[in-house]
Amino acid sequence: MSDVLADSDVHLVAAEAGLRLDRALADALPDLSRSRIKHLISNGLVSTAGATITDPSYRVKPAEVFSVTVPQPAESALVGEDIPLDIVFEDESLLVIDKPAGLTVHPGAGQPSGTLVNALIAHCGNSLSGIGGVKRPGIVHRLDKDTSGLIVVAKSDSAHASLAAQFEARTVDRAYRAIVWGVPMPPNGEIEGNIGRSHRNRTKMTVVRSDRGKPALTRYRLLRAFGDTTCLVECCLATGRTHQIRVHMTHIGHPLIGDPVYGRTTSNRRAGLSTEAAKMANSLGRQALHAVKLGFKHPVSGARLKFESKLPQDMQLLKDHLNSDTFQK
Repeated sequence: MSDVLADSDVHLVAAEAGLRLDRALADALPDLSRSRIKHLISNGLVSTAGATITDPSYRVKPAEVFSVTVPQPAESALVGEDIPLDIVFEDESLLVIDKPAGLTVHPGAGQPSGTLVNALIAHCGNSLSGIGGVKRPGIVHRLDKDTSGLIVVAKSDSAHASLAAQFEARTVDRAYRAIVWGVPMPPNGEIEGNIGRSHRNRTKMTVVRSDRGKPALTRYRLLRAFGDTTCLVECCLATGRTHQIRVHMTHIGHPLIGDPVYGRTTSNRRAGLSTEAAKMANSLGRQALHAVKLGFKHPVSGARLKFESKLPQDMQLLKDHLNSDTFQK
């Protein structure tokens, strides 16, 4: 097989007949992500025997030869912005960022600028490759705007494909620390329940019937109980659904402190806190959730990388006040 070069044709013979075309090309061309290959096929850039193929699900025939045209990556329409980044690790393939709370990961309709992606474009400059056909950093996974902690970002299409495959195969280690209301029993356990959009409020996610939504599994363990009012837990994700930890902890009756969507602060809950701790909980301004651990295989070297992050100041102060409450009671 030939290496993929911009503005060139790549010819290959399918090794296995009967595979979907996008799958066969993804196996043969590891420098291109499957989503990128689907885009090339859909845009008429893949042909066989002079005939253009535009259906990614086309079934490959024995000894069939394909021509794939990979255009030069286009310049991103997104603008780089000088936003400070806490870079934990960086090389030619990827970056690991310790994201602060309040920083949105990707521009959207509600926030076209001031995001992590804008900061990365400014930071990376010309080192970016054509992820998805556009020169931009590859967001492999996301953290909610008001969730802080570790996030990995791809700088090349091949790194993006490798990292995305690891997330899909569930071989990425991810652990979060959360301060929640109440103390879960048992102290260690699993929360399993499909997650989908709420019928009552389409902006919220919820646990739904097994024939709806997407399967989700969260493993939790109690790290420190602050009396019977609040506690610090560690949650490990086996899946990566939208708002998964927030939804699952609420589902078992222990929503995150400060969560404006899933964690209502009732008068009964506040009654169990000291005045100072209650002020800290009220002023947090975001869900008490931090991505503390991230581990994955480097897409080029194959070495296992592991990173850890300390609790940010706001969560540490809340934890200290709750801990002080415990000793005073």
